[in-house]
Formats: sequence, structure tokens, C-alpha cells
Amino acid sequence: MAETIQLPTMSVPVIADVDIVVAGGSCTGVFAAITAARKGAHVAVIEPQNRFGGTCTAGQVCIWHSFFATDDKTQIVFGLSQEVVDRLNRRNLVEFWDKPNPHCYVNLNTEELCMELDEMVQEAHVTPFLHSRAVQILKADDGTLTGLVVASKDGLGVIKAKIFIDATGDGDIVRYAGGQLWRNDVMQTSTACVKVSQWPVGISTGKLIHEYAAKYNLPEGFIWGKKSVGSNTYMLAGTNIPNIDESTQAGLTASEIEGRRQMRAFMDIIAETGRPRPVIEALPSLVGIRETWHIRSLHQITTDELLSGKVFPDTAGKGTYRSDIHMRNPVGTLFRYLDGTQIFQSPYKPAETSRWRDESLPTPPYYTWPVRSQIPVGFDNLITAGRMIDADAGAYGALRVMINMNQSGEAAGAVAFKSLDKNLPIHECWQ
Repeated sequence: MAETIQLPTMSVPVIADVDIVVAGGSCTGVFAAITAARKGAHVAVIEPQNRFGGTCTAGQVCIWHSFFATDDKTQIVFGLSQEVVDRLNRRNLVEFWDKPNPHCYVNLNTEELCMELDEMVQEAHVTPFLHSRAVQILKADDGTLTGLVVASKDGLGVIKAKIFIDATGDGDIVRYAGGQLWRNDVMQTSTACVKVSQWPVGISTGKLIHEYAAKYNLPEGFIWGKKSVGSNTYMLAGTNIPNIDESTQAGLTASEIEGRRQMRAFMDIIAETGRPRPVIEALPSLVGIRETWHIRSLHQITTDELLSGKVFPDTAGKGTYRSDIHMRNPVGTLFRYLDGTQIFQSPYKPAETSRWRDESLPTPPYYTWPVRSQIPVGFDNLITAGRMIDADAGAYGALRVMINMNQSGEAAGAVAFKSLDKNLPIHECWQ
């Protein structure tokens, strides 16, 4: 057991007193905050990084997946995701796929998105706290959450609130409050992206990395990339960081350092083949974490429910992105589609195609998930938004992507406002 030290009693200032506080300022958290604020709530959002946007800005992942049903024509995703695309498009800061694609819809300028989110937060009169992290929760005698203890440049402070939205990714607020969390036996691997110039075209990156994997001690996985909007800079998502728990300080530190080591190894491998060494132009300030903890919610969404296209009365969002499970044994990625097909893609072997569902069954136009999968059991004034959603491995492989998590944020913001407005516990506000 670790040594403990008793800290002296402290008087901590109240730095804000709001209706709703959102812990975590990814697009998910920001969309939750803006949704509630536009409905009339006084909202604060806290974010440990120096910017909003999470994986899309600090992590530099530039792709948002399809906004359309499986017919590639009927739009199913609207709301703040569409608003962001429209706002960036007015400045020619997005690129749309040339033809319908069930996986990719729009390429965003991640740096400009950071500034767009700043503007949207300010326009909605959300109170922002950057460089700030929730470190503890305050509770009343009856178990009601009353405030967040926040660590920032100014030291410790308390944000008092009536409703709490956990958008931390790891379920930190649920954990601080004593809620129930669970995790898969094998978690999906993390990936740190990197932006480079002079990236060679016409090479099989996966096969090349496989050839040099032993020499550079590289865990292999799914590799993809895309040129940045209006630029020759290439965003590479190829690092693979398995078996590290990024919900802990030690694990997160190790993951960040390992991701950067692998980035440099990729550049060294390219140079070793006799090609010009690519130039690293930008490192992410946040590793791309796919999975840590999940909440115990009012309803766990299953793979069968999701990919059969079940429509829930409390639908939080809609999507068509494939179930995408990054595996270690065997190494590769399993893609499972709404039409019943599946593809196992190895980093160095031909793809293997098969079926996971009878081909006579119809293809759903889209899938949905319920708000109840975002509501942790045991609390009256706490809801979550983001990748801690209560979903089994197959369902989670589809839901975890940004376009879906954006919608989970909006749903959380709407439910939080309803709870505030109607003076009802959150678990009574999903109907």
C-alpha cells in the first residue's frame, strides 16, 4: 500500500456557481455545454488542455465520419456537427469526400476548428476554464453532487452546480462520486497521430513497418492518413500503443512517450529505405485514447441491438460508422458492417472478408443508441457524454468515433437542461 500523508484543512474559494458544469472540453463536452447554454442554462466547461476539441484538435485527427444513412443519400446527423462544418466551410477550411463513403465524410482543418470552438463557446456565454482539471467531487449528505474541486494555475477552487456532465472520457467524475465503472478484458489500443511533410506516396506503409517492426520494437496495427486541408502536410495515424491504462497518470505518461517514440521510428524507417526522411511538423498534445473505463448505466447497448438498427424511444444519436475493433490477437482490425459483412484487415496480409449475419436479413438504414446508456446508476444529477458510454465491445467499436460522440454530447446537454428546467432527477428525464 502506498504511503499516505494527511494534508492540513484547507479553505478553497468558490470560483463559479452555475446551473450545469461540464468536465471535459472535447467536441463532446463543448457540444454538451453549448446545447444546455443555448436553452437558457448558465454553464461552465473545464478542460485540462490549452484548447477545446479533444482528439480532433489536441489529437490532430482530421476526419469526421459519415453524416448519412446506408443509402448514402439521407442525412441523419445534423445539429452542432453540421453547424461546425458549415462554419468552417465558409472559410474554405473543410474538404468533402469526392463520392459517398460510409466511413468518411469531411476532412477538417484541426487548428482552425480549435478557434471555431472558442467562438462558439463565447457566443453561447459558456464560462470556459482551460488548463483546469476536476480532481474531486463535493456531495451533500443525501448523496447529491454539489460541486467540483478544480485544480488550475490559481490552485484549487470549487465550481458549484446543480447538474453535472462527465465528459472526461475516463469517467473521472463518476469515479470521484463513487459510481460503478467496468472495463473490457482487452481494451482497444491507442494511437498518437503526427503531422509530417515530405511523406512518400505510393508505398505500403503497413508492409514496410512490418518489415522493420522487430528492429524498431513496433507493435503493428491499422495505419491510415490524410492530407491536411489546403496543405501538403500529411496527418499519419499509424502508431499503436497497446496494453497501457491511460486512465492513470503513469499510464498516460507512458503512452504519450511511447507514441512519440513510434512516430520517430516511422520517419527513421522511411529514411532507411533510401527515401527522403519525412519532416515532423506537429506533434499532438494528446494521445488518441480509444478506450479505458465504461459506466454502469440504466441500459447497456449490445452489438445485436446496435447493428440490427434497433430504434430506441430515447435515441441519443444516429450513425452508420462500422464497428471497428483494434485487436492484438491476431494483430489487425475487425470491421463489422450494417449490411452483415465483416473484414479483418491485417497490417501486412490481404484482407479477409466474411459475413457475421445472414445475408437474407435487411440492412438497417442506420443504428441508434439510448440516452440511458449515458446515465450512470445511483445519481440524480449526473449524466455522461463520450467514450465511457455503457456498450459491449462490438457496439463500442462503432459508437466511440467522434461524429457519434458529438451527438452524445448534445444529448447529454439536452437531458441536463430538462432536469434543471423541470426540477427532476436525470434518470426521469430520458422519456
